[in-house]
Amino acid sequence: MRVLALDTTTREGSVALVEDDRVVDERRGDGSRTHAERLPSELADLAAAHGVAWADIDLFAVASGPGSFTGLRIGIATIQGLAFVNRRRVVAVAALDALAQAASADRAAGTIVAAWMDAHRHDVFTALYRVTDAPLFTPERLAAVEAPSVGDPLETLTRWSAYFDRGSVFIGDGAVKYRGEIDRGAAGAAVTAPPPLAGAIGRIALARAARGDTVDPAGIQPLYIRRPDAEIDREKKRSPQ
Repeated sequence: MRVLALDTTTREGSVALVEDDRVVDERRGDGSRTHAERLPSELADLAAAHGVAWADIDLFAVASGPGSFTGLRIGIATIQGLAFVNRRRVVAVAALDALAQAASADRAAGTIVAAWMDAHRHDVFTALYRVTDAPLFTPERLAAVEAPSVGDPLETLTRWSAYFDRGSVFIGDGAVKYRGEIDRGAAGAAVTAPPPLAGAIGRIALARAARGDTVDPAGIQPLYIRRPDAEIDREKKRSPQ
C-alpha cells in the first residue's frame, strides 16, 4: 500500500511517501514560506519525483494536531481535497503520538516517553506514554499515561514527577525549548529534537489502515487542545473592562 503523508503542525512541517512500511522519501517543508503558499505543490513535487500519480496513492495521511490553528486547517483541507477527488480514505494522526512513536524506536518496554510541542505563551502541548513491546508504529506500541493537554512546563513536570527515571525521554520542539526546566524537574531524562513527522505519520497510518481504522475525507477531526488565539483575543476584546 502506498501512503502520501503530510504534517503542518509546525512552520516547516514535512511530507512523505511511504510504501509497504518503508519511508520512500521524506522532506521538510520550506519554513520561509507559509503552508498556504507551499501546498499542495510540495506533495505534488514529492510524488512526481518518484513517478507517482495521485491515482497511484492508496491512502492519505495527515497530522490532526495540535499545532498552529492556521497550519492545521490548511493541511487537513489539502488532504481532504486530494482524498475526495481521488476517492481515497484518510487516516488522521495526532502529532504527539507520532513524536512518541519516533522516540520509542530502540527503547525498552516500560520506558516513559513525554511528547512536548511548543504551544507559545509559555505553554507546551503535552502527552505522556509508556513504551510496550508491541511493534513500532502500531497503536499498541504506546500505552497512554496522560492524554494530550496544554499547560505550563514547570506545572506539567511537577504533575508528572512520579513517572520519571533516568531512562525517560522527552521529544519535541517544546522539549528542546524548555530543556533547562526538564533537566531540573526530570534529572537524567534524555531530550530529543523532533524529526520530520510525515514519515512516522505515514507508517502509523499504514498500521491503522490494516485494521480498517480509516475515515472518509470529511471525517477528519482536528485536535486543537486549546482554542485558536484569534478566538481568545476576540473574546478578550468583547469582555467589559
